[in-house]
Amino acid sequence: MNQNTQFKFTLGVIAYPVFLVLIIWSVLSFEVRFNVNFNEYGIYPLTLKGLRGVFLSPFIHSGIEHLYHNTLPLLVLTMALFYFYRHIAWKVILWGIVVSGFLTWCIGRPSYHIGASGLIYVLVSFTFFKGVLAKHYRLIALSLLVVFLYGSMVWYVMPIKDGVSWEGHLSGLITGLTFAFLFKRQIAKPKKFEWEQEYYKEEDDPFLKHFDENGNFIENIELKEEKNDIKINYTYKKKKE
Repeated sequence: MNQNTQFKFTLGVIAYPVFLVLIIWSVLSFEVRFNVNFNEYGIYPLTLKGLRGVFLSPFIHSGIEHLYHNTLPLLVLTMALFYFYRHIAWKVILWGIVVSGFLTWCIGRPSYHIGASGLIYVLVSFTFFKGVLAKHYRLIALSLLVVFLYGSMVWYVMPIKDGVSWEGHLSGLITGLTFAFLFKRQIAKPKKFEWEQEYYKEEDDPFLKHFDENGNFIENIELKEEKNDIKINYTYKKKKE
């Protein structure tokens, strides 16, 4: 794929992430406005009822502080996803929600797991590992930026803080890593130099023609080639008697 068509700024780079964040904020606003609590719609591991949380939990938060801490990372990471991986961005988001949510349902503690942090870990993990595997300088730079901004998040895949769904974080990390290996198509490829192309032949290279078999520089190669092309024609006429 041409990298110029891959890395292209479109309206969706901003619009889709903002729309996603607005949906999440609207859910919390609805809870506050009508004094309801949607926590029971989160993931409750190993129960049939808790499976609905696989699809709904990313949109449910315990309060303003919880949502505030998830908003900026979600906004930044989804924008980066739609800019650098726009052809597979929705696949990563939608399947990331489902797969990481299901893993949380399988390994989580018997409690309601809510919040978009699982999806955030999917995005962090996918962006980092995909950039490294793609070996494209722009994607590697993005990976390094993600490490710089969110590298400390790796500690929260372990049970070091009460009230935090480390199972959701770990599930997101595993899911993003898996996606980095699975989603191989429509990823920008590093630009190859002329000598790296399959059709390249050394004998056809105009630069290498200036050197002989021993690597010595050949002077006036054009002149020698012209001399080699010179043809002499002799015309014989009979001498008149």
